[in-house]
This record gives sequence, structure tokens and C-alpha cells, in this order.
Amino acid sequence: MGKYILTLDQGTTSSRAVLFDHEQNILALAQKELKQIYPREGWVEHDPVEIWSSQYAVMMEVIAQSGAAPEEIAAIGLANQRETTVVWDRASGLPVYNAICWQCRRTADIVDRLRKEGLDVHIRKTTGLIPDAYFSATKLKWILDRVDPHREKAKRGELLFGTVDCWLIWKLTGGAAHVTDATNASRTMLYDIHRGQWDDTLLRALDIPSAMLPQVVESSGAVGHVQIGNVHVPIAGMAGDQQAALFGQTCFAPGEAKNTYGTGCFLLMNTGTTPCESKNGLLTTIAMARNGQVQYALEGSAFTGGAVIQWLRDELGILSDSAQAEAIASSISDTGGVYLVPAFTGLGAPYWDMYARGCLVGLTRGTGRAHIVRAAQESIAYQVWDLVNSMEKDTGLALTSLNADGGASRDRFLLQFQADILGRPVRRPVVRETTALGAAYLAGLAVDFWRDTEELRQLWREDAAFLPSMAPAPREDLLAGWHRAIERGLGWVQH
Repeated sequence: MGKYILTLDQGTTSSRAVLFDHEQNILALAQKELKQIYPREGWVEHDPVEIWSSQYAVMMEVIAQSGAAPEEIAAIGLANQRETTVVWDRASGLPVYNAICWQCRRTADIVDRLRKEGLDVHIRKTTGLIPDAYFSATKLKWILDRVDPHREKAKRGELLFGTVDCWLIWKLTGGAAHVTDATNASRTMLYDIHRGQWDDTLLRALDIPSAMLPQVVESSGAVGHVQIGNVHVPIAGMAGDQQAALFGQTCFAPGEAKNTYGTGCFLLMNTGTTPCESKNGLLTTIAMARNGQVQYALEGSAFTGGAVIQWLRDELGILSDSAQAEAIASSISDTGGVYLVPAFTGLGAPYWDMYARGCLVGLTRGTGRAHIVRAAQESIAYQVWDLVNSMEKDTGLALTSLNADGGASRDRFLLQFQADILGRPVRRPVVRETTALGAAYLAGLAVDFWRDTEELRQLWREDAAFLPSMAPAPREDLLAGWHRAIERGLGWVQH
């Protein structure tokens, strides 16, 4: 048996590779930023070739950094940004259009048409999702309408569709495997999460030929091999990044939840083998498929989480480094009544407003840089409160604590304010690379690198716990102000 598990973690803003040992120590880590392409307002794209080349480069860099021999790598796990849509030519292996990112809102009109055709209930009941431009289905239709309007190539299987996991595995295996796992399939708005198959009604409604769709496989199990040197290393674990983080936080039982503070904020609660239909704007999704069993989750997604701090840095120029936000926010006691609603690409759960836009309200002549930075930080925590509130209403379960991970979880101000506004402890693990760790767990279980999930629970270690210290009255006042601010941005763009 090999000594290590190699994880490829392809995210919205970077491609990463991490090498773990059996005790989940990180032996090496490499990262390359990914260029964000904005062709028009509300449009977001990536170059699929850059996704592939950056991911392959960091994979080889991690192996070189660590000095690990290829034969010492027991398996490869893959986690990926979800919903982002790639279409490529089977023969040439080249993409026919840029990858349309999950953040992109260009297909809002297609979603409106689906609603007018009365498909809302079918989409909700079949896929567990809410009709929205966030998901892959309408992105795929948009690309086909431009590159293959009559669908001739797609019908012959000459064009292939995949989310980022599928694209990378196809490239890593030299075109031998055109597969996606159940967690990623469940994010396309084309997959029946109850019957475990692509849905013919939605394929017909969007004119998507089934010949271009990947085979759906379990999240843990060998799907192909990557040649590294003279060694063929199995790809044995794959999951969408948020489901991978749920697994990496060892949320294996119903009622256990985590929030990832990444580009967006993603709150997931394991609901076990029975899907829970939300009445409060959340999504029902597949948490994991393993050993012939499917586990489900409730999910709430806020599209702009840590990305609001990048916006302060890159677009407003009031930060030179994202890490400055913590100290600046802590330098004042409150925002002076300022709220920032970061609805830059619409609002996700529980509002689901594709036409909402960001707003900065409550400004006075005394408002300064620190107030805006603190308001941006607080906006992340307020969005998570909205998600937790909806989840508790749906499940009837009160969260006793929240597991936190993702890049922004390093920010102590953010996690303390999160604990205060939730009125619950927030726990941060020692290993913050939980997305990569979850993919490693899935791969490792498939090749007996780890014995079972109980062994994984024993490996999880807490780094810090943030305890609530805010009284109920000021908490309620702050939340009331947040919801007034939200109202200002709803439906801002004219249909």
C-alpha cells in the first residue's frame, strides 16, 4: 500500500494540489491562481485549458516538492468547483467555448422560460434544486445554441459535456473516462436525485442530447488511472467541493453540518438516506454516493462570501491584501449603521433572486474605510445566519455548533462575529483544507488506505472554538438592519 493520498482541488479562483499522509498531515501543497474572465456585466468564464494546465502543473509540483515516488501514492482524490460547465470536442480534446462559471448569470432568461413553461415543480421534485442560472443545465443549452444549434454533433456524441471534475478526469485519463460522480450530477439541474439517472423531461425541454452526457458513478471508487512516471495511480475519489468539505469535516451522520467560507458561502447539513424537501429556499442535493448507498444533504448557498473581500482589494483598492480585512474590521466597534449586501451576481438561498444586485447603505459623512471593510466582513456572517435559519425551519433541528472551513475561516474576526450573530459556537479544525481532505478520505476509503469512517472521526482535531458573546437585543437589531438592506437590492435589474 502507498504512503500518501494526492488530492486535486480545482476551485473558482485557483487550482491546488495537496499530499496527505495517513494521519492527515499535509506533506506538500501547491497552488496556481485561475484567471477570471468577465466578457460582459454578469458574465463569468474560465479557460478550460487553463483549468487543466494549472491543475496538472500543481499536481506535478506537489510530487516534486514532497519527494514522494509515484509508487508511494496510493490514490488520487478530486474535488472541484461545481456547476461550472465545459463542452469539448471528443476527437480533438479541445473545448468549443470557455467554461461558463457557476457565478455567471447570462442564462437568466432561459430559466424564466422554464418557469413560464410550468417546469418549476418538476425541477424541484426531480432534481432537488430551484430553477436558477446558477446550475449547469441552462449554461449547457446556451453553449450548444451557439456552437451546435441543430445538435447534430452533440447527438452523435462528438461533443462532450462535463462539469469540472468530468473535464479533468477525461484529460487525466487520456480520454479513457467520461464520468462524473453523483454529487456533481446533482448540481446540473438535469439529474433525478431519487432514481439516480438523467431526466428525460429536462433534457427535452432544453434540447440537450443524452449522447453527450457522462456516466454517473459513485463518489468513492476507482474510475480510471493517471500515469505518473511509469506508475498508473488510480483516481478513486471525487466530489463537488462542498460535498467533499462536508465529508472532510466528518459530517457523516444526519444533523451534522458545516459551512465553507470560500468564494461563496456554502452551508450543508447531512440528512441521511432520506432527501429532505425544503420549504424555505434551500436545495436538496446528494451529499455522497458510496458502497451502493446515497446520502442526501440540505444546502444553502450564498454566491458572494470571501469574494467580497477580494472585491474590496481588486475593484475598490481599499485593501492591498485580503488578510488586512481582519485587523481593519477589528479596529472599530461597529459599522456605524453601514450594511453591504454583496449581491454582485444575484442572491442565492433563501432569496433566489437572479435580478438582485449589490448595495451599500447607511452611509453618512462620517463613514470611512474601516466601516466599509467591517460591513463587508459582517455581510458574510449575515448570509450564513439566513442559511442556518432556513435550515433549522426545514429540519426542525437546532444546530448546537457550526463547523467552519475554507480560506476565510482563518479570519478570527469573521468567525467571532459569526458565533455572535448565530448565538452558537463555531468550531474550526486543525486541517483547514477540508475540501481537499474530504476528497482524500473518499479516495483513501476506496483503496483501504483508511479502514472506515470511524477511523476518520478519530483523526479530526479542533484548532479553535469561537463562543458567542453578544446579547440577544443587539443581535436582533443588527439582523433587522441587515434584512432592511437586503430589501433594497432585491429585483434591482429590470427583466
